Amino acid sequence: MSHGIVTKSLILLFIFLSACSQANIATEPTITPTVDQMTFMAGYKPQANLPFVGVYVAQEKGFFAAQNLEVIIEHSPGSGQHLQLVAQGKVQVTTQDAGVMLKRRSDPGLPLVSIGLIGQKGQQAFAALKSSGFSSPKDWENHLVGFKGTPPPDLFALIKAAGADLNKIELVNVGFDPRILTEGKVDVYPVFKSNEPYMMEQWGYDIDLWDADDYGIPSLGLTYVTSEETLANQSDILRRFMAASLDGILYAEQNPAEAVEIVLKYAGPETDRNHMRFMLETELLDLRSETTEKNMIGWHNLEEWQALVDLLVEYETMQPIDVSKAFTNDLLKKQ
Repeated sequence: MSHGIVTKSLILLFIFLSACSQANIATEPTITPTVDQMTFMAGYKPQANLPFVGVYVAQEKGFFAAQNLEVIIEHSPGSGQHLQLVAQGKVQVTTQDAGVMLKRRSDPGLPLVSIGLIGQKGQQAFAALKSSGFSSPKDWENHLVGFKGTPPPDLFALIKAAGADLNKIELVNVGFDPRILTEGKVDVYPVFKSNEPYMMEQWGYDIDLWDADDYGIPSLGLTYVTSEETLANQSDILRRFMAASLDGILYAEQNPAEAVEIVLKYAGPETDRNHMRFMLETELLDLRSETTEKNMIGWHNLEEWQALVDLLVEYETMQPIDVSKAFTNDLLKKQ
């Protein structure tokens, strides 16, 4: 066979194989990734609490879609129902203050697990009008100090840390209207740092805040919470949820004005935009800590969680538990 015939044969064979390859490519079915559906229930009404914002932003910016997730966003009807729904597996993820979550895990024994600690410090503080002239909780002696529901352990711990005499302080149960402080009905009022201080500032009052963390008292903030069963059976969905939600938080950190506009889509146009901005920026202050700098946002530290449990047990608000089972970092990708 001549060289020319061999060359032509090879060319024809190449053309034939190329055509077959193209035909195969054209007929191969396109594989569409499975989209998983889940439900997130925020632990309160729509507002700019940081874990809520992370989910809102992830939804609106397509971060969930990029994780092949369809997330149904709901809000708690109140009375702790969100924790019950998570425990029953009807909701995959909710939010809850770390201390409350630990107490509910202890009694009534709900199988709750934190999968991301968003508030590395507690949400609450105690406020007094600047005109009161208080410099520390020691100055609360011979004055009225309010609490909501039952006196929280950090209140007793603050009084003890400041060297104040609890017997010289009158504790009174107050409601959820901070005007009780501005009207002089109590001298110290418990507040959520990202909420009531803004309201009182708008009313023209200057206040001082006492935060448990400033006195070395253990406190942790809002968490993303799931159940033990959901964690065991839907860990991949939860991992993708956390990745998208943390991306949402990081986006909000870099773009707070846009994040507030997204919040208003859920909270309604009648919501005070400046109030939501205050809430977001206040909670962003507690997003990061030494723990997160060594790892990533959302990370849990066993020693800090154990210290919080010890505090709650010391003041008889819960029974001891194995705190290592109350949280996990397994769904977080360490930096």
